[in-house]
Amino acid sequence: MVNARLDVPGIRLDAAELLALRDGVPRQGRHRPASRRPGALPAKPAGAGMDLREIRAFAEGDDARRIDPAATARTGMPHIRSFHEDRDDTVLLIADFRPPMLWGTGAALRSVRGARALARRGWLATARGASIAAISVNAAGVAVIPLGSGVSQMSRISHMLASRHDQALEAGSEGPSLSEALVRAARLSPPGAEVLIATGMEGIAPADEPDLARLARRRQVRLLLPGDPIDTAPPPRALPIHAGAFSRLARLHPCDPAPLALRMRALNVSLEVIPHDAG
Repeated sequence: MVNARLDVPGIRLDAAELLALRDGVPRQGRHRPASRRPGALPAKPAGAGMDLREIRAFAEGDDARRIDPAATARTGMPHIRSFHEDRDDTVLLIADFRPPMLWGTGAALRSVRGARALARRGWLATARGASIAAISVNAAGVAVIPLGSGVSQMSRISHMLASRHDQALEAGSEGPSLSEALVRAARLSPPGAEVLIATGMEGIAPADEPDLARLARRRQVRLLLPGDPIDTAPPPRALPIHAGAFSRLARLHPCDPAPLALRMRALNVSLEVIPHDAG
């Protein structure tokens, strides 16, 4: 049970608020692919799926096995059937609940705002019929919700995130690196999957980069960085900094994501800063 002092909106992450984010997601029409796998969607290019894309005149290089007898007889010229190729629409949500994320000077902790951002994208993925999985990392280690789909899957993910965040608030110790979560992510998500990692500017350590690069090799990986008011508009005056017996005055400077973006670009990872007033 979370300490009563921490049971405050913006500090404690509530599963109900993550579930309520579904109401802000527009409903989308769902395609029914030939495959019954969760998350299978038709890609725009022609391929070897079962959904008919078009019937067109035979061209050199076409597969003769796809000739359409009816269209060929009707026109007197060879015609073939062209199909959509099914692809996987899979989204993996990774929430960083380690100590550096458990702070904030605005209306909510960075960890809470990161979880909200992941939940919004999870509900968007659910609306289009995608398959979704989730990983959370806190001081106690890594927890995983395997791939699934539908509202029930997002409900499981929402409750897992809330429970793990409660655990993180009570732990108060240093967290592990992201490496274990990144290795698990590579096993969990198929090639072509979208991987969203809600973390901080300091969340990706140099030691994590090889595992992050392997994850991004055949997947679309994006870092979601919840901003904080002090990141963009720090106080103009010097502030007292205390660390044990040591203290000093220091002036804070606005955070510049450009160096991190450059590092991530080299790993084929994109970066998105979530403004502090985005919820």
